[in-house]
Amino acid sequence: MLRLMRNATGGSAVKSCVRCLGSVVPDPNLKDFDVVNEPILTYRKNSEERKALQKALKATASKCEEVPIVIGGKEYKTDQVMHQVMPHDHQHKLAKFYYADKKLLEKAIKTAVEAQPKWDRVPFSERLKMWECAADLMAGKYRQELNSATMLGQAKTAIQAEIDSAAELIDFLRIHAYFLKECVKYQPISEDIKVTKNSMRYRGFDGFIAAVSPFNFTAIGGNLAYTPAMMGNAVLWKPSDTALLSNWRIFNIMREAGVPDGVVNFVPADGPVFGDTITASPHLAAINFTGSVPTFSRLWKQVGNNIEKYNNFPRLIGECGGKNFHFVHSSADVQSVVTSTIRSSFEYSGQKCSACSRMYVPESLWPKIKEGLISEVQKLKIGDVQDMSTFTSAVIDDKAFKRITGYIEHAKNSSNLEIIAGGTYSDSKGYFINPTIVQSKDPLDRIMTEEIFGPLLTIYVYKEADLSETMKLVNSSTQFALTGAVFGQDEEFINCAMEEFKMAAGNFYINDKSTGSVVGQQPFGGGRKSGTNDKAGGPHYILRWTSPQSIKETFVPLRDVNYPYMSE
Repeated sequence: MLRLMRNATGGSAVKSCVRCLGSVVPDPNLKDFDVVNEPILTYRKNSEERKALQKALKATASKCEEVPIVIGGKEYKTDQVMHQVMPHDHQHKLAKFYYADKKLLEKAIKTAVEAQPKWDRVPFSERLKMWECAADLMAGKYRQELNSATMLGQAKTAIQAEIDSAAELIDFLRIHAYFLKECVKYQPISEDIKVTKNSMRYRGFDGFIAAVSPFNFTAIGGNLAYTPAMMGNAVLWKPSDTALLSNWRIFNIMREAGVPDGVVNFVPADGPVFGDTITASPHLAAINFTGSVPTFSRLWKQVGNNIEKYNNFPRLIGECGGKNFHFVHSSADVQSVVTSTIRSSFEYSGQKCSACSRMYVPESLWPKIKEGLISEVQKLKIGDVQDMSTFTSAVIDDKAFKRITGYIEHAKNSSNLEIIAGGTYSDSKGYFINPTIVQSKDPLDRIMTEEIFGPLLTIYVYKEADLSETMKLVNSSTQFALTGAVFGQDEEFINCAMEEFKMAAGNFYINDKSTGSVVGQQPFGGGRKSGTNDKAGGPHYILRWTSPQSIKETFVPLRDVNYPYMSE
């Protein structure tokens, strides 16, 4: 949610290293700029943005849009025809698209590999003009097209779409451009510029990058494909089947902004076919992935098995979700706990990588917290995203519906588990699961340790005397370490939690919900099986997508082999 603001003075030139007549020279067109978050529109009744969104929703819902495979600017279709449907109305087809087969994927690889060196020669200043143009188009002309495709195709409410497919997507383009500008300011030490000049330039990778994006955030798709491209790379983008239309919108906006054909190739595909094909190519330079642990593990194993054939050691960047926690201390503010947990657990039906899935509550506060949670859950409206009073909608597809309801049935059949709210569901029209809260007597039950990725919160009530032991459970009971939050007013507890949970979360919150990271404010990512913690939205992320070259240029010729002391 960031806007790039040109300095009134134009700023000083930044040394963007580009080859010119055999020497490394500053790019005089790369100017300093300031950056602020893109404002989030509120969609209040009778507002202009609400009217524009409703118009866009009507237009998007009125047709089934055909989306081709695009490789090097050319469109392709195969006999593997797929459809994206509305999760909240699964008989309504929103988009018709095609799976790229192995032959087309190999063609995309060849196209990307050929496009990369040409694209890498385009000065950073020219690339950033394209990114700035695209961000402006997303913020204005195409904002509601992005939002409507996200709402209808991924079952997001208006505010959840606005945060994601408008503000966060725009922020990713602008903040990473800002960090690129900051990065290229650095140049190595040159002790005597008249004798030797040292410099650094940032290249793309020799080969191609495979971007595999998820359904749950439109912005992540744009970031996974286009931040590597900004750094001089060529990309094969495999969008999620269930975010196809919104990702197609991004692809076309970036083309309109000037990104050349072949730099990013739009290749929907069957997951295993895509994975097998990219990992078999000697030109694979990196994988940029957001999705499940099993899929990322499979890709990692395939790369390891093929390591001898690659031209480079491929970089593997992945974010794989979590089993995120809220830990409540007896000194916590009850209302803050209740409100924060409802939002974190049930906004977008818990289908956020950061959503709160497990909570630890002290006995002394449990009666009030339980009462508050049940009361708030009962008020939530679940339905069609086009109804502006809806809090959340359906889960993404039949596979998610089956997985999540399996945990609900487990809760119904276990003597250690009690459903205290929700527990009902229906897929007759849409994949609807009512927000469900479960109390567990066993902190190691699989409902407390496994990722569910749905509107299901499990709570373990602990005795105050067992505070230290319970805190250790947070660290040890799951393989994930993405997000976590603690609630309490006791400073000693907060300091203790800061140390105890140091490795339990990549994004840590104090008296705030575990969701809602903002690009440029809370760079996002976690460790352990949650991913490689590369912190998208922060200054380090772009460095993962460049292969720096260190250059030394000498102006005083070397005339003598011997060192002076040798003749003394």
